[in-house]
Amino acid sequence: MEDEEYGDSDYEQNETVPEEEEDPDEFKDDEIIQKECLESFGSKDYIMEPGVFKDLKRYFKAGGTPEQVVVLLSENYTALAQTVNLFAEWLIFTGVNPTEVQQMVEDHLKRLILKHFDPKKADMIFTEGEGTPAWLESMIQHRTWRVLFYKLAETYPDCLMLNFTIKLISDAGHQGEIGSVSTACHEIGVFSKVLQTSFNQLLEGGEEAIIQHIDEFSKMVCYGEHTFMYAQVILSLLAQEEGGTSITRRLCQEVQRAGKSKGEGVTQITLVLSAAALYPRACQALVSMVGRQALNPADVTVLHKMYSSNDPPPIELIRMPQLLCLFIKSLFKPGAVINPDHKHKYIFLLSFATCAHETWKKGKRISMIKDEMKTTTQAIEKVHSICQKQDKGGTELLAELDVIFKHIRYPVVAMGVICWVEEVVSDPVYFQRMTDTTPLHLILLDEVINCHQLMHKEVLDLLIRLFQDPYPQLDVLLQMEFKKTILDRMVHLLSKGDVIPIIEFMVNCVNTQAADISLIRYFVMEVLDIITPPYSSDFVQLFLPIITNEDITGSLRNEEGNDSVSLFLAHCQSEHGR
Repeated sequence: MEDEEYGDSDYEQNETVPEEEEDPDEFKDDEIIQKECLESFGSKDYIMEPGVFKDLKRYFKAGGTPEQVVVLLSENYTALAQTVNLFAEWLIFTGVNPTEVQQMVEDHLKRLILKHFDPKKADMIFTEGEGTPAWLESMIQHRTWRVLFYKLAETYPDCLMLNFTIKLISDAGHQGEIGSVSTACHEIGVFSKVLQTSFNQLLEGGEEAIIQHIDEFSKMVCYGEHTFMYAQVILSLLAQEEGGTSITRRLCQEVQRAGKSKGEGVTQITLVLSAAALYPRACQALVSMVGRQALNPADVTVLHKMYSSNDPPPIELIRMPQLLCLFIKSLFKPGAVINPDHKHKYIFLLSFATCAHETWKKGKRISMIKDEMKTTTQAIEKVHSICQKQDKGGTELLAELDVIFKHIRYPVVAMGVICWVEEVVSDPVYFQRMTDTTPLHLILLDEVINCHQLMHKEVLDLLIRLFQDPYPQLDVLLQMEFKKTILDRMVHLLSKGDVIPIIEFMVNCVNTQAADISLIRYFVMEVLDIITPPYSSDFVQLFLPIITNEDITGSLRNEEGNDSVSLFLAHCQSEHGR
């Protein structure tokens, strides 16, 4: 085998003689030095160790004899690295791809390192060594070994050698890979680079990148109080810049929500960064409600008085996602009790937070636009009155559909409708009043999908929860029919562009046997009825295993091969080679 593939440069130790500095043996007896060196020479394959030349020099300087050295080094030479190379050459000679052989060797070596890694011995590389080893700088140039260091750093966060290696990796320009490594959160320099790289990726990737990476980004930022504070300050300053984007503010809110689930103190930090200190009464009311996760008339009255004045506080203060969620649940959740004397204050604050717009420059408000306040307030009031009516069955709701459809175009109303539908459909009593095979409440979700692309994820999450519910109060046939109705909503959502998340969910249902085969078959039929070529490779890769499953699609095929399943398979074979 060629040396550049499996030679000494990859799998044997570097044999460079380190430069001599101070003599550590200056005050040691020659016999002690010889004994130490002979113990090392007697270890397995010591001739392959990078320190062998240094110990040979020490041994001969102390008066040691060459014969004993030759015997110990030769008798303990097992040629482990050379044997690996030999076996690799044999595998390639028998026809195995060289890349596969290299992968086999690397994977086995990684398993051994993970199993036998000793952080104390690793730290000795720096405490007793002479600078950064050349082999370490060489290893971090390859992603395979960088990933190994990430795993080790997660397992041994206090290891000096691993912390230093993570810093080397960051300095080498690979900070984009270490966002999930907790070690990166200890070094301010490393964390800053990782934060910058991750933020740029989310900013450039848009909504798709945020959905895919926001959990990892939030986990990194919420590693500790210091990382949360640092990241939120940076993001807040960027959001306040003239070119600050809505994505920056979105990231602030996502991180805040993730931080809230880990402990207290998040609300106070967020308010400080939004200049709430200038409005202590508003700050106190917000901390009280968000901290207890419940609204109360007294605090709502304080906020209503301040925001209905001629010089209200910044709108940003009442745009915290947790606060908006509390208002939506209070107004749209069935059975929620609001004092009639204060209801208009709740509606006013929710409307103000969602539709008013202000412009600030150098700390001063230069404009305030409230053109949509009146219509938004009326929309919330009308849909709120419908949602709060008890025992709203299908017939009664049918008469109100026009009103809901008219106002569902307002995003805040649409979010309220999602909340309302979830509460109503999750109530076991709901099915006792259900007369239609397709509940009208679920049809409302179709309209939300049509009007608000940014709410697709909320709708899908709701549909998944409804699909996974066992519904023990329903007969088996009714369960199947109801879940088919939910699948119809998913197919509609798929037709609006949310293809991959829905197919991934169905693949998971197949793999975990979480759904009846007949439901999967129904989903496949509905999807094949609405799709046409060309298909993306990602879609084919996910959907094809379901299509090729005989238990699912066997009964959908005919001998002529002109059915939708056979046509899809034929297209995949011709266009994608599958």
